Amino acid sequence: MRDAVIVDAVRTAVGKRNGSLARQHSASLSAHVLNALVRRTGLDPVEVDDVIWGCAGAVGMQTGCVGRAAVLAADWPESVPGVTVDRQCGSSQQAVHQAAAGVISGQYDIAVAGGVEIMSRIPLGTTRLDGSFGEPFGPDVLRRYGGVRFNQGRGAQLIADEYGITRTEMDQHGLDSHERAARAVDEGRFTGQIAPVTVTGPDGAERIFDTDEGIRRGSTLGTLAGLEPAFGTDGTITAGNASQVSDGTAALLVTTSETARAHGWTPMARIHTAVLAGTDPVTMLKGPIPATAKALKKAGLSIGDIGAFEINEAFASVTLAWLRETGADYATMNPLGGAMAIGHPIGGSGARLMTTLVHHMRDNGIRYGLQSMCEGGGMANATILELL
Repeated sequence: MRDAVIVDAVRTAVGKRNGSLARQHSASLSAHVLNALVRRTGLDPVEVDDVIWGCAGAVGMQTGCVGRAAVLAADWPESVPGVTVDRQCGSSQQAVHQAAAGVISGQYDIAVAGGVEIMSRIPLGTTRLDGSFGEPFGPDVLRRYGGVRFNQGRGAQLIADEYGITRTEMDQHGLDSHERAARAVDEGRFTGQIAPVTVTGPDGAERIFDTDEGIRRGSTLGTLAGLEPAFGTDGTITAGNASQVSDGTAALLVTTSETARAHGWTPMARIHTAVLAGTDPVTMLKGPIPATAKALKKAGLSIGDIGAFEINEAFASVTLAWLRETGADYATMNPLGGAMAIGHPIGGSGARLMTTLVHHMRDNGIRYGLQSMCEGGGMANATILELL
């Protein structure tokens, strides 16, 4: 019986808004991690049946199928196809799901899944080259929901209000994320998963970029308490308890156990379970809660069987509500920090989270890990990995 395994996973360090990766082209940055997989595994690109690439902002340089452009930018054979997937924030996690389905069904023997977003140049929600906002849902969807226009910040605030999550709790969660990520950097936890990038600064000088640059050190609850609300003067969502505008990419090599053996590869983990869930598009961001329950039920596992969770920190209210519903141990959720500290390059975030998760599982002998993330429009992916 065919299965789906992850042979290797690699990412760039995540750049902050208008930071080290802001001048990169999405296809070229994607090509960087594709070729990093080649160097790390000895993969012959001609054997890749498909490159499945997540991207949530198909605007400007990310139009025209950035997955295919990444293959060409990497100087891989023209025979290797590429496809671009948009499931909003979960785009590259969905890419992994599709790669797994492809190898299990026999459509693929070897696939590469990942994603990219350069949010510095293509902000979330941009639908035109001039930066103006269109109406992606149209009049019929708006009619169904009483004319309410969907906004993730508003959804995050609704979740905080529903669960009674206080500003202090969210700020503490943000502070914890930065402290965990800073500790992970200091201890070298990310070194084995990051492919350093040579970048050129505004002054023309070249340097190596290899450390997530959104991490803030030395912050305090008092400092965070001074930040203004981001969505309404009486709100509790701020820049300190929400994910960052970020740039980055990540890639995973997915195949079967049989194909891995034939190539002399030792897989890191098996893609044990992959599910999807939908929720209302107004609150929008509660999807990881039903997706987690669905994944555990399908896998025949309990929350206590999972040794590590990567739940995307789009907003602190999202992950704290997930904790309350699932009863998971706070220490096992995003133990190396999350998107509030590391950043959230939308289309690349799912692959970034999975890269971090699978390396953390291997480094610590954790048998099961679970990843989930909220997605625009009221959706969520959930994936359970099993260490090999």
